[in-house]
Amino acid sequence: MSDLHGMYDRFIAMLEKIDFSDSDELFIIGDIIDRGERPVDILEYVMDKPNITVLLGNHEVMARDFLRRLTAEITDGNTASFDNDFLIELAIYKHNGGIPTINRLIALPPDKQQRVLDFIDSLYAYEAIDIGDSTFVLVHAGLGNFRKDKKISEYSLYELLELRPDYERQYFDDDSVYIVSGHTPTKLISGKWEIYHSHNNIVIDCGAAFGGRLACLRLEDMAEFYV
Repeated sequence: MSDLHGMYDRFIAMLEKIDFSDSDELFIIGDIIDRGERPVDILEYVMDKPNITVLLGNHEVMARDFLRRLTAEITDGNTASFDNDFLIELAIYKHNGGIPTINRLIALPPDKQQRVLDFIDSLYAYEAIDIGDSTFVLVHAGLGNFRKDKKISEYSLYELLELRPDYERQYFDDDSVYIVSGHTPTKLISGKWEIYHSHNNIVIDCGAAFGGRLACLRLEDMAEFYV
């Protein structure tokens, strides 16, 4: 799944629909938080599940510094750091859907706030997994500024989490390698709220927070599920 954006009820409904169990492994490729009303509830749910792997999205990266500073104890030292640049960046974050995340997080006790922030800090930007004869590169946005000689570890967070790739380009010569991404609502690509497949690119953000659907893709057989 990807781009849950605080849609906790849809997330739980999807887990029920796919009959998610301890024998399954779920990857969520970024943007759990912001926009919807229950982003922190999703974070608290996935944090305790060893068979759920969460990857960074651009919204998690936007939130990290802001949330630590906003939940810190107010002292002369840290209030002085709330300079004009910080306030402008905070306004941008709030404009991009950050208000529900801020409100939910600051309502938690300090120890739970710290645990949530530590979890966000622990997230990786990409994962590559092998299933059968296929390899799936899981990344929030794609491989921006792609070069064939460029290792994935050499990509910046901006290139992995924000730059939108060319979905009509096959990035790897090997036909068994696929890129699975979110970030771009599929209706902007195909005009439909459904998982998009093209040139070994698979896009699974079906606009759950924008009037679309939450999607889940089962990699073993490409079965698609929607809520």
